Amino acid sequence: MSRGGRGHHRSPTGPSPSFLGIYLNDHLTGANGGVELLRRAARAQRNGPYGASLESLAEDVAQDRASLRTLMADLDVPVLRARAVLGRVAERAGLLKLNGRLLSRSPLSDVLELEAMLVGVEGKAACWRSLRGLARTDPRIDAAAMDELIRRAEQQIRTLEALRSAAAVSLFTREAPDTPARRHHRAAFG
Repeated sequence: MSRGGRGHHRSPTGPSPSFLGIYLNDHLTGANGGVELLRRAARAQRNGPYGASLESLAEDVAQDRASLRTLMADLDVPVLRARAVLGRVAERAGLLKLNGRLLSRSPLSDVLELEAMLVGVEGKAACWRSLRGLARTDPRIDAAAMDELIRRAEQQIRTLEALRSAAAVSLFTREAPDTPARRHHRAAFG
């Protein structure tokens, strides 16, 4: 086909993935990292105030990842294994972030991880909305399933925002100078 044609570009190993294939593989990579991050955060909070919620979110996100894999199979989009490996490496590299502590888990880790999870779930919701729009022209995509995945993502966003906000207020209030407002907050919320 000519240069201006609409066919696939060929690489030395075969056809290049479509834009949709790249997009879905990027989201699968994010989902893999998200599941790992949620599970690690849930373990860290096992006996803490956020443990049960994070464990439940980890299971939900793992189910969403399975839904994405099924959808990719339905759309004949191959999983690009190299991207999955890169996602795991990136998630592990996230353990090395500067958080005010070198050898132990920092209380700031809770806030930063919740913010990262929130951004990830917001991206996942955007993916589901994009696929919901595509369902109008591609019968392989179940619009009702996309609506349910969007609803789940929106609930996850609300949960993560509540956890993130509580963790940030708790951490930064402990660190703030003793003021009348802080004493009132301690008296009201313990």
